[in-house]
Amino acid sequence: MVYVLSIDNKPLMPCAKAKARKLLKGKKAKIVKYEPFTIKLTFKCENKTQDIILGVDAGSKVIGLSATTDKKELISIELELRNDIVDLLSTRRQSRRTRRNRLRYRKSRFLNRSKPKGWLAPSIQHKINTHLDIVNNIHQFLPITKIIVETASFDIQKIKNPNISGKEYQEGNQLDFWNVREYVLFRDSHKCQGKKGCKEKILNVHHIESRKIGGDSPSNLITLCESCHSDYHKGKLNKEFKRGKSFRYSAFMGVMRWAFYNKLKELYSNVNMTFGYITKNTRIINNLSKEHRIDALCITRNIVERCKEYFYIKKTRCHNRQIHKANILKGGKKKSNQASYLVKGFRLFDKVEYLKEKYFIFGRRNSGFFDIRKLDGTKVNKGSISYKKLNFIETRRTDLLERRMQGVAL
Repeated sequence: MVYVLSIDNKPLMPCAKAKARKLLKGKKAKIVKYEPFTIKLTFKCENKTQDIILGVDAGSKVIGLSATTDKKELISIELELRNDIVDLLSTRRQSRRTRRNRLRYRKSRFLNRSKPKGWLAPSIQHKINTHLDIVNNIHQFLPITKIIVETASFDIQKIKNPNISGKEYQEGNQLDFWNVREYVLFRDSHKCQGKKGCKEKILNVHHIESRKIGGDSPSNLITLCESCHSDYHKGKLNKEFKRGKSFRYSAFMGVMRWAFYNKLKELYSNVNMTFGYITKNTRIINNLSKEHRIDALCITRNIVERCKEYFYIKKTRCHNRQIHKANILKGGKKKSNQASYLVKGFRLFDKVEYLKEKYFIFGRRNSGFFDIRKLDGTKVNKGSISYKKLNFIETRRTDLLERRMQGVAL
């Protein structure tokens, strides 16, 4: 499938590869983009288009998209979202606090900061913006006439207790407790959960996962006595603790559901919402596998001839903004945490060709030996590859794109 733009940069219906080849040879078209392959006509033509429905399977980890007519599927996409923003922001906050503690006293200024109406946490806002960006990108090379979105809604209390009803929603586990710490101590019967028979009276509340990753949820907290707590952090307590079930992604879907849908309605005229049970029923009736891109196909309600290949996109950060490493070396020297912008002319995540296969640069050494992989992490071999054996294809972007067929990268 080759995507076509008119001379006025308006999207037209895609064409077959053979027709695109003839247009390019006759200089009636020129290449605009290689991935996905898009051409632009150099002559005026009738801008006739068909009705195209774009199905969007919104998610907190992976987005599924599929554009279909009543006869065939025109594009199929799976986009892997970033989930490292919370950790990065927490690390930044920790570094700032450490740096400020070394400075002279300054009067607090946090009271003059206010959040605008409709403010969302940066991690949630980034994911919503990514949803909007990918929909906008598809509109640039396909004449979409209708958008159908499925955004799931989760009842977290119902997941915890299937029999909950009525006023029980207002009577959670932490009812009548002053704070989370008091509830955790009560839940653990004010006893240390570290060693059997431990009877120390001074108790601490321990984070099973670090606070910046796991938060202060009761499922991430456990009661330990002061000595067991100290031994655990020193590596002397040979016991592993597993946190309870996390509802982080379910909570995200609840927050982003209407924010994403309402923003889409502002940007595009024909936007509709569907529900998960309809998608599931369509998938089962047509005996289709559970994949995000296939769910998006079911959302369009056009179960037609599917694309032989699909695009897998992975979002990455632009640049490592932390200038120095957190651990200072002996002598008080701050080691740089950033690699050189260019190493032998290559950047991190540049797309390259090696032995007629396309890869991405995942690691660079100043010696000129690079670690190249597919987006799923598959390595070429155990060792590194010399930059002299690599052919440069494309400069890195924040969205790395790879063509795949039936689960195998092309």
